[in-house]
Amino acid sequence: MTRVLPRRSALDPIDPDELVQRYARVRARTEALAAPLSSEDMALQSMPDASPTKWHLAHTTWFFDEFVLPRLDRDHRPEDPRWRELYNSYYEGVGARHPRHARGLLSRPSLDRVRAWRAQVDERMLTLLPHGDPDSLTVAILGMHHEEQHQELILTDVKHALSCNPLRPAYAQASPSLAAPADPAGEAPAMRWIAYDERMATIGDGGGGFAFDNERPRHRAVVGPFLLGSRPVTNAEYARFIEDGGYQRAELWLSDGWSFAKSDGLAAPLYWEGDRGWEGDPAAWNAFTLHGRRPLDPHAPVAHVSFYEADAYARWAGARLPTEHEWETAASSHPVEGNFLDTGRLAPARAQGAAREAQLFGDVWEWTASAYLPYPRFRPLDGALGEYNGKFMSGQMVLRGGSCFSPREHLRPTYRNFFPPHARWQMAGIRLARDP
Repeated sequence: MTRVLPRRSALDPIDPDELVQRYARVRARTEALAAPLSSEDMALQSMPDASPTKWHLAHTTWFFDEFVLPRLDRDHRPEDPRWRELYNSYYEGVGARHPRHARGLLSRPSLDRVRAWRAQVDERMLTLLPHGDPDSLTVAILGMHHEEQHQELILTDVKHALSCNPLRPAYAQASPSLAAPADPAGEAPAMRWIAYDERMATIGDGGGGFAFDNERPRHRAVVGPFLLGSRPVTNAEYARFIEDGGYQRAELWLSDGWSFAKSDGLAAPLYWEGDRGWEGDPAAWNAFTLHGRRPLDPHAPVAHVSFYEADAYARWAGARLPTEHEWETAASSHPVEGNFLDTGRLAPARAQGAAREAQLFGDVWEWTASAYLPYPRFRPLDGALGEYNGKFMSGQMVLRGGSCFSPREHLRPTYRNFFPPHARWQMAGIRLARDP
């Protein structure tokens, strides 16, 4: 007989057998993402915000070694206590941490040792999970979602690292299962404005399944009236912003954004390459992708723009960015369907048909106008795990919806991603809103 353990809600139990399968699936997906990479690829750290793939492999393993296995086995001892400092990301309550910007200097332990450690931790986890108590299993589930976040980071960080190579090497050529699919025929549907009446909306996680602490508590908020764009902004639409001098018009930009655009010499989204000139034609651009250098698809959602660029574009278009409450109000009536990591495309896809037109999930994360702040009566988790989200609630903006690098099972309408407003290496795009 299968033993069933409660989550936060007794209405949504945990099946230990299902949990074991999910753990194995998540860990195997990480290995599959690393498979096309050489050992040299996995050691690269191209900027302070990114991390080497080898570090991601080790850090996600450290999470289970540090926070889960000691709960499942009181006699558990770490593989090497010194590794705690190397692979602790930001948990001050755990102890010393190796500087983030210097993760690319960690040539030891070797990649082989890191992978052997992963295998050892997996063996122990798969043995002990079926016998875990509810608290241990709750932390194990958190660890799986944590690893799914790092799966997306592996792809964004590898993309940035490979883009620094003049050869413009493709990540995905090494794996036939990741071959670049052909772009669908036809243009993206015309963007429409969808009206939402003013309402008292219920925002945040309501229990009955996994959610991060920053999605709680569920609360009510007055939302609307507002109009929301029926799909994300496309490359062709963003190209018209560039053609109209969007990067040279200070009146469109927030003060910090204008300083950032000038100091970093912004002229187009990250990874756009206009070797054939501009002339108002998005087909004049190429873009670096995980499939290598490819012609820019004018009808796909624009990606790799900062919050500052998204906000400037919205002003230029006579609109604004939606608040996260507006976004969640719209998304709550849509199934979590779209172009995710699971499809293997690894690039935003143009909208096709009624089912794909909204594109609220997948393809590109969508910047909102909302600062990343705690919900009313927010309480972080106890202990070191309380550092997971709460201490970053300053100087960040909220993104919603997931991307083509996000695992499907990781997402839900209440999910709150967050990055600083200058971040461009993430798969972030734009959806417009405006007032009636």
